[in-house]
Amino acid sequence: MAQPNPIELQKALGGMDYPASKEELVKHAEGKGADDEVLSFLRNLPDKNYETPAAVNKEMG
Repeated sequence: MAQPNPIELQKALGGMDYPASKEELVKHAEGKGADDEVLSFLRNLPDKNYETPAAVNKEMG
């Protein structure tokens, strides 16, 4: 899976309320006009709740 630009990921998730499910992250990023790379990354995350933005970033490895 291609890794998105970390800055673009932060922009896409700006203003997100945590904890958040994978589905909530995807919907939020779609609403902010995230690019395909960011959306693909979010859609491929493990299906769980993320407590913080750092928890999402951790999935980037």
